[in-house]
Amino acid sequence: MIVFLETLGCSRNQVDSEIMLGKLVAAGHQRTDDPATAEVIIVNTCGFISTASDEAVEVILEMAELKEKGICQRLIATGCLAQRYKDDPSLLASLPEVDAFLGTAACEQIVDVVEGRQTTPLTLFPDPNTRGFQDLTQDRELISTGFAYIKVSEGCNRYCTYCIIPQLRGKQRSRPVEDICTEAVSLVGKGVKEIILTAENTTDYGQDLVAGGDTGLGLDIVLSSLAKRLANRDKNVWIRFLYTHPQTLGPEIIKAVQAHDNLCSYYDVPIQHAASTMLRRMGRPYTTEDLVGLFGLIRKLDPEASLRTTLIVGFPGETEEEFEILKDFIAQVRFDHLGVFTYSDSDDLKSHGFKDHVPKKIAEERHDILMAAQAKISAQVNQRHVGKIYPVLVEENPETGVYIGRTQFQAPEVDGMTFIYSPGLEIGTIVPVRITDAYEYDIAGEMA
Repeated sequence: MIVFLETLGCSRNQVDSEIMLGKLVAAGHQRTDDPATAEVIIVNTCGFISTASDEAVEVILEMAELKEKGICQRLIATGCLAQRYKDDPSLLASLPEVDAFLGTAACEQIVDVVEGRQTTPLTLFPDPNTRGFQDLTQDRELISTGFAYIKVSEGCNRYCTYCIIPQLRGKQRSRPVEDICTEAVSLVGKGVKEIILTAENTTDYGQDLVAGGDTGLGLDIVLSSLAKRLANRDKNVWIRFLYTHPQTLGPEIIKAVQAHDNLCSYYDVPIQHAASTMLRRMGRPYTTEDLVGLFGLIRKLDPEASLRTTLIVGFPGETEEEFEILKDFIAQVRFDHLGVFTYSDSDDLKSHGFKDHVPKKIAEERHDILMAAQAKISAQVNQRHVGKIYPVLVEENPETGVYIGRTQFQAPEVDGMTFIYSPGLEIGTIVPVRITDAYEYDIAGEMA
């Protein structure tokens, strides 16, 4: 069968898609990047917030047209949207075009479903807590070029009041360090130049491995082990980690980054807010003072570090005073990269029952205020790169003489890009670039 898979949502979803594609290719099926030529279409959905759910439904309906008019024989929806609404019969009723709904723990069954060894309409929702780690004897089919994500753990043990991830992905299960290192070395052997560690909270890694959470095994151990293993193979391979938690990002991790040249000095720390009262309502176990101390520590131990965060505005009960605290905090820390979301409500969230929901118009105004402030900060921060030479991972060639890539202080898909002016470069290689221009979010340069 010819199979097309559309991935929506986060990096963890991308890994799941690559695992499923790997299983399908190993079973003799052919992968295509054109849904119009596919006999089977899979949509790996996101359902974290309402806009993501809406996008997932739109994509499913778009693919359903190909099933009606094209050669597609089976349409399958997998992932978080299916898992979130598994007990809602209206989902099945509203999408009769879908032949099978698979939850977040059903990756192992994708071959059987594609080959039609199950009756339809089919629903498969294994308990996410029972999901094992991927089989390293079977290759993933990478979707990205030059970089690859590795999940260091599955699930989450935290219960933020705005989040449903623990219900969708189960409790945290940390992978063995050796397992992570083995996969990384294998990916580098296939030409990958950047390994990106991902999880719901990467710095929570290891807390579940020993009762009580006191393991002595944390992300710093994983980073150090990876850096040494990969340096022995190719010292130029980058290692980046995303989705850290402010409560578990400490000096050991920062020192580990400082001790290894191939670890990116890039700290993705989604704080969600900066007012202590708001953080308490969100179920985030830290305060304004804790955040000031954390980012001060990073700046002290790693002065050249790049900082990224994400925020939520319009959370139930957010006052003008709390918003001002958040705005002042952004001005104080001066993040290199920052994303802002407006609160997304749903009746299956604890925060849904909170008082004083913020009107949508006010939430959107606060979003725009923060993004305008960050645009100015980002433009100023980017100016410091002009005249300097950085290694850049080349990823695209949109037109003759122009390439697009990323430095170590730019993560894929969420940050700005580096434009490279050169007559000829090889995609997937790392090249030295002298920065000549800086913009609000992007930078540009030429071969050094």
